[in-house]
Amino acid sequence: MNETLKLIHNRRSVRAYSPKPVTRADKDAILAAAFRAPTAGNLMLYSIIEVEDQSLKDRLAVSCDHQPFIARAPYVLLFLADLQRWWDYFIKCGAPGRAEASGLPNRRPQTGDLMLACCDALISAQTAVIAAESLGIGSCYIGDILEQYETHREMFDLPPYTLPVTLLCFGYPTAAAAKRKLTSRFPGESIVHKDRYRPLDAAAMDHCFGDLENTFRSTARAVQYENAGQEIYCRKFAAGFSMELNRSVGKMLENWK
Repeated sequence: MNETLKLIHNRRSVRAYSPKPVTRADKDAILAAAFRAPTAGNLMLYSIIEVEDQSLKDRLAVSCDHQPFIARAPYVLLFLADLQRWWDYFIKCGAPGRAEASGLPNRRPQTGDLMLACCDALISAQTAVIAAESLGIGSCYIGDILEQYETHREMFDLPPYTLPVTLLCFGYPTAAAAKRKLTSRFPGESIVHKDRYRPLDAAAMDHCFGDLENTFRSTARAVQYENAGQEIYCRKFAAGFSMELNRSVGKMLENWK
């Protein structure tokens, strides 16, 4: 296994950071790598906000489902899907009028454009994660940035054709965090399909979720729920934060219809 694959296979989320600062040179190296990520049509349909103001970090630690470690992260990046930059440029160039004169649609950014921009933002984010790993810097994705859209829009002055896709916390891990046990993954045969999608039958589901069920049975939650499916559904899928997530994303999409 080469060094790049070792980095990928040994990567774990880091939520506890050592006092060692992330230097400006390392930040720039992480960003430069992110800029080289694959992007649809070389359009770079994303923007990155470096969150340096401690008061903003403190607010994120609350708005992102009350996770105090966000406030302590040495380096925080917010990745946005961004059509605003191109839309503003199109207006400056008179592009919509030219299209209309040529018999082409005069339209605004829509959900398909947004989906492409979300892909761009996530690809860039993951490239930043691997770059950071190569420097010994750990990271943690914060999906809760998708919640509380109105709050985050105000915090970061987000224009209509941008929206948060993911938040990343970076920092050198503490000794304990660096040794934290790797989490399991579903077996490859449960994830990879040949030529067409094939739903899992009962036996394949037992194989896919076997490790999860074994872990569940060793926890205190096994007293409250019959199996891991019930536990995950009630604790995550039907939880209050999931309701807020869907409300918030629905609000985000209003600008893209």
